[in-house]
Amino acid sequence: MIEKRWILHPSFNSEQEQVAQRLAESLKVSPSLATLLVQRGILDFDQSRDFFRPEIRHLHDPFLMADMEKAVERLILAIDSNEKILVYGDYDVDGTTSVAMFYGFLKKIYPNLDYYIPDRYEEGYGVSWQGVDWAEANGYTLIVTLDCGVKSVDKVTAALEKGIDFIICDHHRPGDELPPAVAVLDPKRNDCLYPYKELTGCGVGFKLLQAFCMKQGLDPETLYDYLDLLVVSIASDIVPITGENRVLAFYGLQRLNAQPRTGIKALIQISGISGALDITNVVFGLGPRINAAGRIKHAKEAVRLLLSEIEEEAIAFAEEINKHNSERRNFDSSITEQALFMIENDEWFSNAKSTVLYKEDWHKGVIGIVASRCIEKYHRPTIILTQSHGKAAGSARSVPGFDVYEAIEECADLLEQYGGHTFAAGLTLPLDNVEAFRMRFNEIVSSRIQPDQLVPMINVDMLLELEAITPKFYNILRQMGPFGPGNMTPVFESRNITLVGRPMLMKEKHIKFDVKQNYSAVFTAVGFGMGHFYPDIVNGRPFSICYCLEENNFRDKKTLQLSLKDIKLH
Repeated sequence: MIEKRWILHPSFNSEQEQVAQRLAESLKVSPSLATLLVQRGILDFDQSRDFFRPEIRHLHDPFLMADMEKAVERLILAIDSNEKILVYGDYDVDGTTSVAMFYGFLKKIYPNLDYYIPDRYEEGYGVSWQGVDWAEANGYTLIVTLDCGVKSVDKVTAALEKGIDFIICDHHRPGDELPPAVAVLDPKRNDCLYPYKELTGCGVGFKLLQAFCMKQGLDPETLYDYLDLLVVSIASDIVPITGENRVLAFYGLQRLNAQPRTGIKALIQISGISGALDITNVVFGLGPRINAAGRIKHAKEAVRLLLSEIEEEAIAFAEEINKHNSERRNFDSSITEQALFMIENDEWFSNAKSTVLYKEDWHKGVIGIVASRCIEKYHRPTIILTQSHGKAAGSARSVPGFDVYEAIEECADLLEQYGGHTFAAGLTLPLDNVEAFRMRFNEIVSSRIQPDQLVPMINVDMLLELEAITPKFYNILRQMGPFGPGNMTPVFESRNITLVGRPMLMKEKHIKFDVKQNYSAVFTAVGFGMGHFYPDIVNGRPFSICYCLEENNFRDKKTLQLSLKDIKLH
């Protein structure tokens, strides 16, 4: 087990301390809570109000996005001319929620449209030749892409020659050349002045619909009905929950908890989530099930579920998707075991600064998950490859601070195709190039990665005395959500902790025990996957803990408990 680094947030200088003190006084909160806010860039009362009470009016004008005027005009022209419109999305959570939102909204006011999701294995990521051919054969003259298309120059060019226009809604990094679409909506375009750059694909589609509503004089409330889908995309695509995403996630969670659409309600029931949904249980409860449809069978099943308005039908769809998820878990577990065995039993793999593994029969639908599992144990940039249509196809994942997309880009001459983000990417290459790619990628990683990036770290917001933890403290802390990238759940460190009673080992893997600090109240601490600490803490010596605060609801009795992230022995 790799020992983790605890990185404590730097101490404030005198000016920051004064800001925190003024904020504590104006908000009537503890100095600790004011410090957390200042760490997140909340410096005064007005900023605090906007942070704790996001409002829809805080959303940016969609027409600030490059090409938005062109996109809306072309969409209106298609509707007025009764053209056939095809809504085209990716097969992951962001893509399927995008299609369900865009198609679901437009279908209520315009009947002449359909949606298309490419097959993960037969067509691959993004706009496919099969998709363009299908659109031509079925008489579509406008394709709106969601969560894909910004690098599909060749397909969009070919479609244009067939009389098919494109409106592209994407959030991935564009290439050197933009496709010849009527409009390319992507905040990451170099020439796009849109103020917020971190929207999901679903978020970009939402902005197009928002602009469409403004232009057509439609009630925006009808569009806000789809915020439950949008927050699922925000949570599952692991984008920053800051700025505009925070507003969308805040209202999306409200809708998700108060009146989720029929399909999502069925998915919540089948996943066994109890209590209020937050970003975390959307990520781990809903996201993998929606993803499983495209990984194991076809992502159209996920869209059908998300669009379903009949309860019995939705439950049947949800049960089918849940079966796919169980199958995905089995593949995930088996392939992870094989991958870890390959690393552990090969000296070169064990000592490399990166992991690039290939096995021809690994299931393509779970290799991204397997890459993440390998990072949990070996904490280094990882690429898992399998064979697909006579090529090596893979998924890459990275560690904090290292741009895996840039490293892959430097191997472009060995690749046929690649795309993605800083921390996650996909790639395809000839089988004969796998070994050369492995060596080149490792050379690039070795020359750039810093030694501390190879050690897992826990960012700790502050030192906290246990006596500072009260119901009022937790209630205000909870209102700092929704938590996620860019606004993570606060992590605290408490030192000189002593055990009260004897710890409990659960299933030989998890640990639960009561603690106190000096004369503080006694708190229950729970550490999942931390059973290996049992022999060290049972002897009664003081230790330090880092943890998040959570509310435990057992038999209708609510208590605060410490959700452990790590333990350090004195």
